[in-house]
Amino acid sequence: MDLENYFIKQFESKNIGDDGALVGEMVYSKDAFFENVHFKKAWMSHYQIAAKAMAVNISDAIAMNAKPKYALLSVAMPKSITKEQARELARGFLESGAKYGVEIIGGDTISNSKLDITITIISEAKKPLLRKGLRVGNLLAHTGEVGKSAKELKKLMNLGKIHAKSKFVNIELREKFVSKSRRFLKSGMDISDGIFSDLGKLSNINRVGFRFYKKTAKKIGCSGEEYEILFGFDKRDKKALLRHAKLTRTPIKIIGECVRSGYKNRCKAHHF
Repeated sequence: MDLENYFIKQFESKNIGDDGALVGEMVYSKDAFFENVHFKKAWMSHYQIAAKAMAVNISDAIAMNAKPKYALLSVAMPKSITKEQARELARGFLESGAKYGVEIIGGDTISNSKLDITITIISEAKKPLLRKGLRVGNLLAHTGEVGKSAKELKKLMNLGKIHAKSKFVNIELREKFVSKSRRFLKSGMDISDGIFSDLGKLSNINRVGFRFYKKTAKKIGCSGEEYEILFGFDKRDKKALLRHAKLTRTPIKIIGECVRSGYKNRCKAHHF
């Protein structure tokens, strides 16, 4: 058991285990976005940093078919930050949140040696999509293309440059696909730690293994921060699901199916 899972195991709550905590019809989710861990200021403007931090957090709500409504911000910022940079930071939070109907209702700010952001998103879910629900025989798929995030991160780490509209900077969330296809989806989550790692979570909670139709390269399967949707569905709903994907202009890739055998994650833990 890695350190992250060991730590989480110290808390006993039936609400732990999904992208957010479902309490009644409300979903509560929180993610950190820290300088020198998730980004460097040399890579992104203050506007881009705030916009991505907000989108990363909203992604958890989207993955659970929840409607994000409110956000609480915690921003630790260096004393060297200028008023113009602070304005750009605020504009990034506001505009990124507004795209999904999110109102910023409060939070906290402190002085720090670097720029660290945590956001709590409060959402409403009438028909939540959970990680639990997969059965043997269900098909596995994901939205979009995965692997680019790790590739672009490597380029940045090697002092290279990426396009301003690259996936590393601009996350495309799949809210229309999830909401329109919800009745066909048995299980779902966002791909934040990489397909292989996130399949490990689905395997543990559903007690299933996976048979893949095509081998996925480790560098693609371990690429984190993709923020695509990883989901399972019944074979009988394949035609209807593909139709909904086309209607919402969402590319999807069917990668395999659920089987009775076990599953082993091939990636190292991302968070430590």
